[in-house]
Amino acid sequence: MATKPGAAKLAKVAQEARACTRCPLYRNATQTVFGEGPVGATLMLVGEQPGDQEDIAGHPFVGPAGKILDRALVEAGIDRKQVYVTNAVKHFKNEPRGKRRLHKKPNRYEVEVCKVWLAQEIELVKPGLVLAMGVTAAEALAGRPMTLARERGKELTFPDGRRGMVTVHPSSILRVPDESARHKAYAGLVKDLKSALKTLQAA
Repeated sequence: MATKPGAAKLAKVAQEARACTRCPLYRNATQTVFGEGPVGATLMLVGEQPGDQEDIAGHPFVGPAGKILDRALVEAGIDRKQVYVTNAVKHFKNEPRGKRRLHKKPNRYEVEVCKVWLAQEIELVKPGLVLAMGVTAAEALAGRPMTLARERGKELTFPDGRRGMVTVHPSSILRVPDESARHKAYAGLVKDLKSALKTLQAA
């Protein structure tokens, strides 16, 4: 079967990223977690960083937040296998606490340094729309401070000229303590995914 143009290049970039030591985050992480999905995917989803389970497995969005995302994609009528899924930062930033490793938000420097990989993913996958999930991803892509509540549901143009939209990160839904509020937050994610699909189809 013929490989899509760019697929071999993307595999090479992923290989290079595995040896990345551009910022200190690699020291506490198990491995680089690069993006996954087909070259030519019309939709790219960008999160903040791998979590504990992603760091161990070496794949993006396979932990609790990934399960929420998978369910939301199904409800929105989107096949995950047709989507490119990645993170703004490729190493899990964490703080060891006993046997557990607690998630820590990447700082601006770590996000900026890691952009070299995200930029190449976008360039090679050539998505029709990039959906940023969470503030870290949104700011990495937009290159400016972002308020999700204000930007959600709108079509944006990122500095590289790529069409984009923003939504919440699936992990934020897991942190909502009240069940009815959690259902509402989840419904909001599904709505945003449907909106992204509609925007793509209208192009």
